[in-house]
Amino acid sequence: MKLHGLVGGRAEVCGPETTLQDAAEAMLEAGVGSIAVIDGPRLTGILTERDLLRATADGADPREESVRDWMTVDPDVTSPESEVRDAAKWMLEIGYRHLPVMEDNELLGIVSIKDLLWVLLSDKD
Repeated sequence: MKLHGLVGGRAEVCGPETTLQDAAEAMLEAGVGSIAVIDGPRLTGILTERDLLRATADGADPREESVRDWMTVDPDVTSPESEVRDAAKWMLEIGYRHLPVMEDNELLGIVSIKDLLWVLLSDKD
């Protein structure tokens, strides 16, 4: 199965000047562990649960500090034509839990390692 079967919905997005608190609230409301950071038409970063933990541990004020200061800049991305198994293997090797899926510079969605694991396990049944 290819990733295009998993994406196509709306990815959660925010701007680089969004506060950490607003980004965290958007993630919580959507039930996701990451949010894409878009500046104009361009994906400039991704903010994940890990980034929020790092900011908290470093004493950041989530009401004052922006996503720009804590996001992962220019994240690796994958294609919707990537196979689920290949994407999962790559994510595990690198230690990613969230991976943006892009085509022609357009964000199609973000897959999580959990999403991929569910697909791989259901294929075994």
